[in-house]
Amino acid sequence: MGGAKECLGWAATDPSGILSPYKFTRRSVGSDDVSVSIEYCGVCFADVIWTRNKLGHSNYPLVPGHEIVGIVREVGSDVERFKVGDRVGVGTYVNSCRECEYCDDGLEVHCSKGAIFTFDSVDVDGTITKGGYSSYIVAHQRHCYRIPENYPPEIAAPLLCAGITVYTPMIRHNMNKPGKSLGVIGLGGLGHLAVKFGKAFGLKVTVFSTSISKKDEALNLLGADNFVISSDEEQMTALQKSFDFMINTASGDIPFDLYLSLLKTAGVLVLVGFPSEVKFSPGNLVLGAKTITGSITGGTKQTQEMLDFCASHKIYPKIEVIPIQYANEALERLIKKDVKYRFVIDIANSLK
Repeated sequence: MGGAKECLGWAATDPSGILSPYKFTRRSVGSDDVSVSIEYCGVCFADVIWTRNKLGHSNYPLVPGHEIVGIVREVGSDVERFKVGDRVGVGTYVNSCRECEYCDDGLEVHCSKGAIFTFDSVDVDGTITKGGYSSYIVAHQRHCYRIPENYPPEIAAPLLCAGITVYTPMIRHNMNKPGKSLGVIGLGGLGHLAVKFGKAFGLKVTVFSTSISKKDEALNLLGADNFVISSDEEQMTALQKSFDFMINTASGDIPFDLYLSLLKTAGVLVLVGFPSEVKFSPGNLVLGAKTITGSITGGTKQTQEMLDFCASHKIYPKIEVIPIQYANEALERLIKKDVKYRFVIDIANSLK
């Protein structure tokens, strides 16, 4: 297929994380690959973590971004699922081994040989992947998703990480059954989508936040049924044994024993954020047969299912569209939690 072509992006060149224009070459389009001209890319906290080398293994120059929506511009000779001109999404990974038990089950994010992540991962040709703060991207067709025709592309972008990250554990733990009770800890990019999914599933949704300023939006904009200030001991104690399911979208440390006390018998507390530690008394888990579990993004089958579900149920993330030239300010604002609720970069109209 077509040879390697020059790509324009914005990259961090050192752990300061400051992004600036950067030209590079993408790998050639293979027989099973899709090349996508990027229209929009969501801004995820992973972009902060990797550009600033918070995990200690970032490779520079680093082009972040893994909530990508764009138009197919080229397909490999064996691609049957997509054609030039289709609108597609690319999420947190662009390839996997496609033959292990997890890939066979459509859980490629848990690939035994390691999924190839959309940025800062070793690609099939040995190069380091570069993400969606760029003009185009090449991904295996299996890791591209059809964006429903009636769904706004800029609004679809955050679904490809934030959306699937909360949707996956909700489906896994059967929290799509009407009448169940859901507690959502934290009301950011992930949390606001957990509320929206919960309401679409017919759940009774309570938001837990440390910020009273989020109460009006939680109840009136997002449609939550209840809002609790998590630092208010009286409010928290009154809710003991109230929840079938809780999802912790916050990365700050929380009092796990207190939250476990809010779960009903056999209730589940799932972590999708990364607190610095998880501490709880085993008795609070054993007595009541409760579960603490973790989850990250999701497989290809479920990602497409989620996109279709959002289109049919009119679930729309709340976004702020920005030009690429604002990316550094956006990352700073994200650190300060000053966004409602997801930045989306208008790549097509600003990356020149």
